[in-house]
Amino acid sequence: MIQRIPITFSNGGTPLAGTFYRNTTALTERQHAVVITGSWLTVKEQMAHTYAEKMATLGYTAFTFDFTGWGQSGGVLRQTEIPASKIADILAAVEFVNTMSFVKPGAIGYLGICASAQYVLAALARGARLKSFASVAGWFHDTASVSGFYGADEGVARRLERAARATEKFLLHGELETVPAYRKGDDIAGMFFELDYYANPKRGAITAWKNEMSVMTWQHWLTFDGLSAAAAVTTPTLLVHSDGCALPANVKRVHADLRGKKRLVWGDGTQTDYYDQPAFVEKAVAAAHAHFQDTL
Repeated sequence: MIQRIPITFSNGGTPLAGTFYRNTTALTERQHAVVITGSWLTVKEQMAHTYAEKMATLGYTAFTFDFTGWGQSGGVLRQTEIPASKIADILAAVEFVNTMSFVKPGAIGYLGICASAQYVLAALARGARLKSFASVAGWFHDTASVSGFYGADEGVARRLERAARATEKFLLHGELETVPAYRKGDDIAGMFFELDYYANPKRGAITAWKNEMSVMTWQHWLTFDGLSAAAAVTTPTLLVHSDGCALPANVKRVHADLRGKKRLVWGDGTQTDYYDQPAFVEKAVAAAHAHFQDTL
């Protein structure tokens, strides 16, 4: 039986909510640790929870957490996807896990699913004390490559205009303008193409997830460089991906640019298959387990 331990830690004074997953109640038993985070606009109870239970069953101490402004964590800018903030949270989470006596010293890995994988890559380039990294259906983008999802230059400009107005409203009046994080066919939503994961209560549309996105998100999301950091990363890295997942060419570019030990595992399936569908999760977990056994 997996034991879940809810806990808080902080980043710059902001309280963050986390959960440890362990297959033992003995806190004197040291295990390899794996920090796990999921896609943009999500909380720890979604895809991160799915992978944490699997990794804990294999004997790892898994740790998930809510980023600043999301889920149970503190932060004034609620529901705002700010890559720089999430990178800082990752650095803080890794340092926090490194303080736990039930974790093997210096034996911490990170499993980043979808968009959080690019934030982990940036944290590694900034010196995150991680011994190993695994990306599952990793989303790595820059403005040029992400613009196609939003109607190219015109769609990007439209969203940045909305974000600028929302920022002015927040700065002048303290009002945080939000839109749905997911709503099929709605151009103002964060995700508007059909994605059953976010529509289905049996998958990602759970009660712990607030289906909202701050409009200010667009300024940060559409201008983030999630690719350049790869050239500064020497940490052993696994990339699990497929042609049906998001931005496969970018994943191959990241793999080519990495400077350390690296492995690319190419499968099939779509992006959200790797969030919770058993066959794809099992394949990704098996690859991550082999990778962590070799590198932690």
